[in-house]
Amino acid sequence: MFQLICKDDHARRGEFTTPHGTVQTPVFMNVGTQAAIKGALSAEDLETIGCQVELSNTYHLHVRPGDELIRDLGGLHKFMTWDRPILTDSGGFQIFSLAQLRKITEEGVAFNCHVDGRHIFMGPEESMRIQANLGSDIAMAFDECIKIPSPYDYVKNSCDRTYRWLQRCKTALADYTGRDDAVNPGQVLFGINQGTIFQDLRIEHMKKIADLDLAGYAIGGLAVGETTQEMYDTIAAVEPYMPTDKPRYLMGVGTPGNIIESVARGVDFFDCVMPARNGRHGHLFTWSGVINIKNEKYQRDEQPIDPQCDCPVCRRYSRAYLRHLFKAEEMLAMRFAVMHNLYFYNTLMQRIRTAIEAGEYEAFRKSYTSVLDMRI
Repeated sequence: MFQLICKDDHARRGEFTTPHGTVQTPVFMNVGTQAAIKGALSAEDLETIGCQVELSNTYHLHVRPGDELIRDLGGLHKFMTWDRPILTDSGGFQIFSLAQLRKITEEGVAFNCHVDGRHIFMGPEESMRIQANLGSDIAMAFDECIKIPSPYDYVKNSCDRTYRWLQRCKTALADYTGRDDAVNPGQVLFGINQGTIFQDLRIEHMKKIADLDLAGYAIGGLAVGETTQEMYDTIAAVEPYMPTDKPRYLMGVGTPGNIIESVARGVDFFDCVMPARNGRHGHLFTWSGVINIKNEKYQRDEQPIDPQCDCPVCRRYSRAYLRHLFKAEEMLAMRFAVMHNLYFYNTLMQRIRTAIEAGEYEAFRKSYTSVLDMRI
């Protein structure tokens, strides 16, 4: 299922095969939380800009339109007319963000819906049932995303519970995918490593979940309050204990520089709302750094967003025009900005893969880690 093609020090170049296609890694998954990219990009647009994997969210799709409705309509791929791989997040992070409204027990989490206030209970079995109904290619395990900082004893107990939840997820998903009416019989499960920034808990938890022989493993619970260096140190501590023959996924990260540094530490999969969210506010990624297209200096600028970019926006439109769209509050502004930023991220991953194959990743890292995150 996962084939490691080559390595350049810790950086890995691989392929991950799913029922809806083979993913070239390292890869950035484009985030469509509610089965849509915020910024008015369609499935056709995602194909055009080189998206390999679309990521949607279990909790949000359970709330609306409902996972059973999506199942009745043939599953998430058919629902959004996307025939490439899909990963569904378990909903654990969204429940983490509802901390004031939740109650955690051994069975799962009870909380009030953020949309209409209704009572919802979600545990490992419920999360797997919803993800099986959606029919994604990769289902994420149900876990508790712990805030940083948290007391050591609380984190340890939470890791132990998350491990027990993972065992239940594995059993439940095997049951759902083994049924004759399964939406996606080839759906697989990724486990999630937790432990905040306590390296001993991270390592202990990673050793335990690695023994479950899952299709892939994620590092979760980062980018929620720790420093960038603490994040890198956590990845470096956990990576030696992650199976080498399975993909590694760093959840919710990050800037282009974060991605480059994390690839250097052995990570294969990434996702983040940053390119779409920042784009909607006029912050655009280029190979020279980050620009704010709303700045007055772009009022008469006839250059594309990035002269080195070949995205559909840069091939046709000027900075001056895009600035005008933002100032006029036209919907087209967000669409163009998000399209450009996602194209940039997808192209970044392509260039990362090429550098690893050529044995030149360290030179690539030195050239771009700081530059791409710099505001210009």
